[in-house]
Amino acid sequence: MNLPRRFPLFPRMPRGFSFCLTGLGAVLLFTLPRPHRADADPAPTEPMERIQVGPGGTNFVGARTGRTFTPWGFNYDHDVAGTLLEDYWATNWTDVAGDFAEMKSLGANVARIHLQVGKFMRAPDQPSAEALERLAKLVSLAESNRLYLDLTGLGCYHKADIPPWYDAMSEEERWAVQSRFWEAVAATCRHSPAVFCYDLMNEPILPGSNPPETDWLARPLGDKHFVQRITLDLKGRTREAVARAWIDTLVSAIRRQDKEHLITVGVIPWAFVFPGAKPLFHHPDVGGRLDFVSVHFYPKTGEIPKALTALQAYEIGKPLVVEEMFPLSCGVKDLEAFIDGSRPYADGWIGFYWGRALEDYEKGPVDIGGALTREWLRLFRKKTGEILPANTD
Repeated sequence: MNLPRRFPLFPRMPRGFSFCLTGLGAVLLFTLPRPHRADADPAPTEPMERIQVGPGGTNFVGARTGRTFTPWGFNYDHDVAGTLLEDYWATNWTDVAGDFAEMKSLGANVARIHLQVGKFMRAPDQPSAEALERLAKLVSLAESNRLYLDLTGLGCYHKADIPPWYDAMSEEERWAVQSRFWEAVAATCRHSPAVFCYDLMNEPILPGSNPPETDWLARPLGDKHFVQRITLDLKGRTREAVARAWIDTLVSAIRRQDKEHLITVGVIPWAFVFPGAKPLFHHPDVGGRLDFVSVHFYPKTGEIPKALTALQAYEIGKPLVVEEMFPLSCGVKDLEAFIDGSRPYADGWIGFYWGRALEDYEKGPVDIGGALTREWLRLFRKKTGEILPANTD
């Protein structure tokens, strides 16, 4: 489906997946501007602390206090018109600051930010100083709002933003650019306690054994590519071997600059698509250097038990975060049932916020997409008191 450029995009999976919503475009029509709330609670005097994996290896805690930390927040990937953050953060910084305050006022403690490789690498060996400065400013904004950042990198969401030299590269050359990207980002962010984690890439995939692929990107949803391949040709290697080598390459790049902040990779839940499937990137023999598991779930109406069974496949003795979720193929009550059902083994949940305040949705009138988003934001605010202890940020 090809949505007009002015329409915002819902969270997504590649077309053809069993959990995609047919007729997605019918619910993506909110374009109204809105004022930002400025009534967020003042920041506590206690300084933010870096988040780490707890002593038992299965939850998150503050590095200084040892208090349990539960990631609860939003993907902040684009605005209400569907424009990517990197395309407006230089000119509309007031809106970005207002959105951070609004996310905080709704109860969030995490914001997931998506960074494109083409915006951060001017040349194969030249990171963009301007983009890194903007990222540093965003980190400072997160600190002032006491929001932790899930920094997801290597995006190729808009084909127009992908440098021709990047697509023409071999696997080895491409991985080298990806390593330089992550070294530059980690060097910029390493000293901030507001960095929750580095997410290596959004929904990486591998090709089949034959024939080799010719495009690094999977099919788009609307005008954006959310899924990309880490190689075009296995060349006789196992999928596990390629995934492990890629993870090790990028983790090593980050660790050259930042020894402490957490690292993960957000993946498609193939165990939901193909019941019984095992994790690949988060298999102990593949993702051993990843600190926690991140998986993206869009439950379907009538299939909440199936989704919960699939989610349990990713409980491998590390903290487990549902890094994307939204009532895309189900109702808000179903999504709440999924959240509640996953609480015995999930350690965090991250939905979506697109830059329009809940109070504006509630003023009405709203279209179908606005009504759905309004109900989602209401659910998020309601669940905050259940998910987070009263004394958390």
